[in-house]
Amino acid sequence: MTGAKPVGEWRDVYDFLEQARLRPGMFVRDGSLAELQAMLYGYRIASEIHGPQAVTDFEHQGPFTEWLWLRLGLTSGSPLGWAVEITKAAEASGGSGIDLFFELLSEFEAERSSGAR
Repeated sequence: MTGAKPVGEWRDVYDFLEQARLRPGMFVRDGSLAELQAMLYGYRIASEIHGPQAVTDFEHQGPFTEWLWLRLGLTSGSPLGWAVEITKAAEASGGSGIDLFFELLSEFEAERSSGAR
């Protein structure tokens, strides 16, 4: 984990997410995963318009989402999207959706890193 960095030093969506992990209250209003999901969608749209187009792992059928369905024990994707499903899982365990998202993201990144070796 790195420390706080100015926006000008961010390279990609993962740098944004790292900053949001460090200070969720600053980046994600009320810790709403629906808002974070909307921000990530906006990131992709902006990159498509302004180039170069960034395909993120957080698309509706992207790598994170596909991994998440298996991780949550869902047999197929949820039409509600990953933000709703993570929030539901967090509420069922008495936790915070944003905290669970970042735990799952760390797990996803670790698995992907070990699979790339």
